[in-house]
Amino acid sequence: MLRFSGAGVSDVGLVRASNEDSGFVAPYVALVADGVGGAAAGEIASATAAYAVAAIALQRPGVDAVRVVTEAFAAARDNVRLGVQRDLNRLGMATTLTVVVTDGRTVVLGHVGDSRAYLLRAGELRQITTDHTYVQHLVETGRLSDQERATHPWRNVVLRSVDGDPEGSGLDTTRLDVRIGDRLMLCSDGLTDLVDDARIAAVLRAQDPEEAAAELTAAALGAGGKDNVTCVVVDVIDGPRVVGDGRLLGAVSDPRNVVDAAAIRLA
Repeated sequence: MLRFSGAGVSDVGLVRASNEDSGFVAPYVALVADGVGGAAAGEIASATAAYAVAAIALQRPGVDAVRVVTEAFAAARDNVRLGVQRDLNRLGMATTLTVVVTDGRTVVLGHVGDSRAYLLRAGELRQITTDHTYVQHLVETGRLSDQERATHPWRNVVLRSVDGDPEGSGLDTTRLDVRIGDRLMLCSDGLTDLVDDARIAAVLRAQDPEEAAAELTAAALGAGGKDNVTCVVVDVIDGPRVVGDGRLLGAVSDPRNVVDAAAIRLA
């Protein structure tokens, strides 16, 4: 039976006053959410989305992973919308979301925004998400080279996110071709803006998941730490079903940041 074994780190960085990133690591789900920079209450958006996705995934062990990811995204979107409705000062809040879920047979990736997922197999690193950014659009339409991407002044303008809009573009959902022994890394752009793929690959090849997440976060801080940094590293393993709630990272570890429709109905 497929499951994940790994760890994660979320750090406020060296410039920001607070951490607007959230993460979660558990045997059957791992995720990163990054409150969209410049928007109101980014920490509320990321924590709310991360909590909703984690809760849905933990409640549905063994359920088809595509269905879990789809339901989890819907819950995240609805709770972010509720968070705005309950406090209009949060108008405009949004978050990226990159999540992997396994039902024990397959692994499914859900993605929106500019956080990223990578796959390391046999020492080779491959990015398995596409950034939903204006700069990525320029690259895909031939108006910008890959080399110019890193220095473009609009490189962090996100075109798609979890923003509570039921008419929004939604989540990219992909069944991943994974094998036992593959390693997955999910991260916010606070890592990839400062640490290149070659360094990421070298660390992922050499360290266990906990050490790799810590070393990559330290590398981003050493390169300036201008943004929050969240890094989750998990290995795909074969093993018996286990029970575990997982580990909360970043903004979602503070319950005051979470808007949960189910808890509000019970209050």
